[in-house]
Amino acid sequence: MKNVCHFLFLLLLSPALVSAQVDFKKLDAYLAKSQKEWGVPGMSIGVVKDGKLIFAKGYGTAIAGTNTPVDENTLYAIASNSKAFTSAAIAMLVQEGKLRWDDPVQKYLPYFRLQDPVTSTQVTIKDLLCHRVGLGTFSGDIIWHRADRSAEDIIRHIQYLEPEFGFRDGFGYSNLMYITAGEVIRVVSGQDWGTFVTNRILKPLDMKRSVYQLEVLKTLPNVATPHELRADGSNAPIDWVDWETVGATGGLISSVKDMSQWAIFNLNHGIWGKDTLLSRSSRNTLWTPVNPFVVDHVNPKVFRNFSGYALGWQVSDYYGHLRVSHTGGYDGMISAFALYPDDKLAVIVLTNGLKAPIGSIPNYIADRFFGQPEKDWSKDDLKARDAREKQDTRIEDRQKARITGTKSALTPAQIAGKYHSDIYGKIEIKEENGQLRIFFEHTPDYTSTLRHWHFDTYEIVWDKPQAWFQHGTVKVNYDNNMKVLGLDFDVPNDDIFFEELKPRRLP
Repeated sequence: MKNVCHFLFLLLLSPALVSAQVDFKKLDAYLAKSQKEWGVPGMSIGVVKDGKLIFAKGYGTAIAGTNTPVDENTLYAIASNSKAFTSAAIAMLVQEGKLRWDDPVQKYLPYFRLQDPVTSTQVTIKDLLCHRVGLGTFSGDIIWHRADRSAEDIIRHIQYLEPEFGFRDGFGYSNLMYITAGEVIRVVSGQDWGTFVTNRILKPLDMKRSVYQLEVLKTLPNVATPHELRADGSNAPIDWVDWETVGATGGLISSVKDMSQWAIFNLNHGIWGKDTLLSRSSRNTLWTPVNPFVVDHVNPKVFRNFSGYALGWQVSDYYGHLRVSHTGGYDGMISAFALYPDDKLAVIVLTNGLKAPIGSIPNYIADRFFGQPEKDWSKDDLKARDAREKQDTRIEDRQKARITGTKSALTPAQIAGKYHSDIYGKIEIKEENGQLRIFFEHTPDYTSTLRHWHFDTYEIVWDKPQAWFQHGTVKVNYDNNMKVLGLDFDVPNDDIFFEELKPRRLP
């Protein structure tokens, strides 16, 4: 059976692997058990060693509830693992003398602005890639998520976001800065991010099935389906979401086989065959930590001594072994990619669910090669994940706080109207067939019905399933004379922050 026999290592075992005494049958059984324990619909795993893909196999299915298998060629969204492609693309332009790491972003995008005009002039190309401009983690993702707007339009709205800390004074994971980097690539090279990455990386590395456009994806076979994670823990298939415009932050769709080519290329420090695509200087720049993370040096159980974010990569050590890695989260899919350069080892984890062992699998596989004591990372991580979920009572707390039997002080006609959010644009509430409906100018997928919750607060009932959030409410604010002033959103989640919108009523 094809899905049972993806053990490329049987033909490719090297003396180094034999000496490591990795039990691949045991590894296979562990991965199968892990997929079932976590309940992720499907996942594809790859291991690269000494320049070869030595293990590649799929577990589970492409769509929950079906028997459609996944394998090393199944396509998944790799999401933020695309960021390393963006930083590599920038490095190539630096090598060609078309820009410099320390060039101000405004040299190429004069309209680029943060809230502070002085800081805006100081942000460099390198700053875009290491999450240190001062925005909070995921701040402003509400601007671009599922939105039908241009990259330039997205970037022009960054100036309205409140910073969380000072410029270069902390780590705030910013998808917006990578979208900005993508536009820099377009302006400097004359090609959009997807075209540039395809021509300069995907084609040279023979990553034949990797794409960034949904229209192209629809023509290809063997594609995994994204899934939302429901409140009861079940997985429900959802539609693919178009991330082409924001490809530089997370738009690439790939497979274990193709990503193994990317791994081999990086483990060979930017050289593919006889072609040097990344210079020695570029390799060192991309992997040098710029934004350090705190490591607990007091806890003897901690397995790393340093950790930080470089340019499109997180760099740390793992029991003394250099580790260069990243993870990715897309609407209904999460992934992990880990390189151990000094050991010529890489681990690829692609999944089609939002609850998957993307942290435990790289650790477990690395342990097998490094001779570490047996540890059930999957079991421990799942226990910790379940504990965090149990402790997250945000939605439950809101449901308990609901006061039944109340009425709004406002009529639907008073609430209906046009609103404006500085960071986003227009939001409109209409009265249709006796119900209030809310529409977001750039995000048709957010269209919802407003159902009375209590007092002047309404529950948001989305027309389409949403991967990152479930429950949400919006409160209508008014002055002493019952004049509607604006809206306050409350959508508890860790990724898309509706509370940043703060829309005000237009006359």
